Amino acid sequence: MSAPRVHVHMTVSDLTKSRAFYETFLGVSPVKVKPGYVKFLPPWGPLNLALSDGRAAGEGHVNHMGVQLASRDDVVTQLERVKAAGLPVREEFGVDCCHANQDKFWVEDPDGVEWEVYVLNHDLEEESPTPTSHRLPMAKATTCCAPGT
Repeated sequence: MSAPRVHVHMTVSDLTKSRAFYETFLGVSPVKVKPGYVKFLPPWGPLNLALSDGRAAGEGHVNHMGVQLASRDDVVTQLERVKAAGLPVREEFGVDCCHANQDKFWVEDPDGVEWEVYVLNHDLEEESPTPTSHRLPMAKATTCCAPGT
Protein backbone atom coordinates (compact mmCIF):
# COMPACT_ATOMS: atom_id res chain seq x y z
CA MET A 1 0.00 0.00 0.00
CA SER A 2 1.26 3.47 -0.81
CA ALA A 3 1.65 6.23 1.78
CA PRO A 4 -1.52 8.02 2.92
CA ARG A 5 -2.56 11.06 0.91
CA VAL A 6 -4.97 13.90 1.47
CA HIS A 7 -7.65 13.91 -1.20
CA VAL A 8 -8.75 17.32 -2.45
CA HIS A 9 -11.39 17.63 -5.17
CA MET A 10 -11.86 21.08 -6.67
CA THR A 11 -14.39 22.19 -9.25
CA VAL A 12 -12.65 24.75 -11.46
CA SER A 13 -13.80 27.38 -13.94
CA ASP A 14 -11.41 26.37 -16.75
CA LEU A 15 -10.09 22.83 -16.65
CA THR A 16 -7.53 23.45 -19.41
CA LYS A 17 -5.95 26.41 -17.57
CA SER A 18 -6.11 24.64 -14.22
CA ARG A 19 -4.56 21.47 -15.64
CA ALA A 20 -1.67 23.47 -17.12
CA PHE A 21 -1.16 25.33 -13.83
CA TYR A 22 -1.17 22.16 -11.70
CA GLU A 23 1.13 20.31 -14.12
CA THR A 24 3.62 23.16 -13.69
CA PHE A 25 3.11 23.63 -9.94
CA LEU A 26 3.16 19.92 -9.06
CA GLY A 27 5.82 19.06 -11.64
CA VAL A 28 3.94 16.03 -13.00
CA SER A 29 1.32 15.15 -15.57
CA PRO A 30 -2.07 13.94 -14.40
CA VAL A 31 -2.34 10.22 -13.63
CA LYS A 32 -5.91 10.20 -14.95
CA VAL A 33 -7.56 12.32 -17.63
CA LYS A 34 -11.24 11.94 -18.47
CA PRO A 35 -13.71 14.36 -20.07
CA GLY A 36 -14.18 17.16 -17.53
CA TYR A 37 -11.77 15.55 -15.01
CA VAL A 38 -8.05 15.27 -14.20
CA LYS A 39 -6.26 13.68 -11.24
CA PHE A 40 -2.73 14.33 -9.92
CA LEU A 41 -0.58 12.30 -7.50
CA PRO A 42 2.64 14.32 -7.05
CA PRO A 43 5.59 12.27 -5.75
CA TRP A 44 6.84 15.03 -3.41
CA GLY A 45 3.74 15.53 -1.28
CA PRO A 46 0.95 13.42 0.21
CA LEU A 47 -1.69 14.84 -2.13
CA ASN A 48 -4.38 13.27 -4.29
CA LEU A 49 -5.76 16.22 -6.27
CA ALA A 50 -8.78 15.87 -8.53
CA LEU A 51 -10.11 18.70 -10.70
CA SER A 52 -13.52 18.82 -12.35
CA ASP A 53 -14.81 21.37 -14.82
CA GLY A 54 -17.96 23.28 -14.05
CA ARG A 55 -17.74 26.24 -11.71
CA ALA A 56 -17.81 29.92 -12.51
CA ALA A 57 -14.65 31.80 -11.44
CA GLY A 58 -15.08 33.28 -7.98
CA GLU A 59 -17.70 30.79 -6.76
CA GLY A 60 -16.97 28.61 -3.75
CA HIS A 61 -13.51 30.05 -3.17
CA VAL A 62 -11.23 28.11 -0.82
CA ASN A 63 -9.15 30.25 1.57
CA HIS A 64 -5.96 28.35 0.77
CA MET A 65 -4.52 24.87 0.50
CA GLY A 66 -1.19 23.66 1.80
CA VAL A 67 1.32 20.87 1.59
CA GLN A 68 3.54 20.39 4.65
CA LEU A 69 6.93 18.93 3.81
CA ALA A 70 9.48 17.28 6.08
CA SER A 71 12.35 19.79 5.84
CA ARG A 72 13.46 23.24 4.71
CA ASP A 73 15.56 21.53 2.04
CA ASP A 74 12.41 19.88 0.66
CA VAL A 75 10.67 23.28 0.53
CA VAL A 76 13.64 24.86 -1.24
CA THR A 77 13.80 21.97 -3.74
CA GLN A 78 10.14 22.49 -4.66
CA LEU A 79 10.53 26.30 -4.68
CA GLU A 80 13.45 26.08 -7.12
CA ARG A 81 11.54 23.66 -9.36
CA VAL A 82 8.40 25.84 -9.41
CA LYS A 83 10.39 29.04 -10.06
CA ALA A 84 12.35 27.34 -12.86
CA ALA A 85 9.02 26.33 -14.41
CA GLY A 86 8.06 30.01 -14.54
CA LEU A 87 5.28 30.24 -11.98
CA PRO A 88 5.16 33.40 -9.87
CA VAL A 89 5.89 32.64 -6.20
CA ARG A 90 5.82 34.53 -2.93
CA GLU A 91 8.55 33.41 -0.54
CA GLU A 92 8.33 33.61 3.25
CA PHE A 93 11.20 32.09 5.20
CA GLY A 94 11.57 32.22 8.99
CA VAL A 95 8.10 33.70 9.46
CA ASP A 96 5.89 33.53 12.53
CA CYS A 97 2.46 32.53 11.28
CA CYS A 98 -0.49 30.64 12.74
CA HIS A 99 1.27 30.16 16.10
CA ALA A 100 4.35 28.60 14.47
CA ASN A 101 7.59 29.50 12.75
CA GLN A 102 7.65 28.32 9.14
CA ASP A 103 9.62 28.40 5.90
CA LYS A 104 7.25 28.50 2.93
CA PHE A 105 6.31 29.72 -0.49
CA TRP A 106 2.95 30.45 -2.09
CA VAL A 107 1.55 30.07 -5.63
CA GLU A 108 -1.91 30.95 -6.94
CA ASP A 109 -3.96 28.80 -9.31
CA PRO A 110 -6.04 30.22 -12.20
CA ASP A 111 -9.13 30.48 -9.95
CA GLY A 112 -7.29 32.42 -7.23
CA VAL A 113 -6.75 29.52 -4.82
CA GLU A 114 -3.47 30.01 -3.01
CA TRP A 115 -1.23 27.02 -2.32
CA GLU A 116 1.29 27.09 0.52
CA VAL A 117 4.26 24.69 0.47
CA TYR A 118 5.89 24.80 3.89
CA VAL A 119 7.85 23.23 6.70
CA LEU A 120 7.03 23.76 10.35
CA ASN A 121 10.24 24.91 12.05
CA HIS A 122 8.69 24.98 15.52
CA ASP A 123 5.50 25.86 17.34
CA LEU A 124 5.75 29.26 19.00
CA GLU A 125 4.43 27.72 22.21
CA GLU A 126 7.42 25.33 22.40
CA GLU A 127 9.92 26.07 25.14
CA SER A 128 12.93 24.91 23.08
CA PRO A 129 12.63 25.97 19.43
CA THR A 130 14.93 24.69 16.72
CA PRO A 131 18.40 26.24 17.16
CA THR A 132 18.61 29.56 15.35
CA SER A 133 21.70 28.41 13.47
CA HIS A 134 19.36 26.33 11.29
CA ARG A 135 16.89 29.13 10.55
CA LEU A 136 16.90 32.36 8.65
CA PRO A 137 16.37 35.54 10.70
CA MET A 138 12.87 35.86 12.10
CA ALA A 139 10.40 37.78 9.99
CA LYS A 140 6.68 38.44 10.15
CA ALA A 141 4.61 36.92 7.37
CA THR A 142 2.85 39.55 5.35
CA THR A 143 -0.27 37.45 4.94
CA CYS A 144 0.20 34.66 7.50
CA CYS A 145 -2.09 31.71 7.04
CA ALA A 146 -4.89 33.66 5.39
CA PRO A 147 -3.37 35.02 2.15
CA GLY A 148 -6.44 36.91 1.02
CA THR A 149 -6.85 38.87 4.25
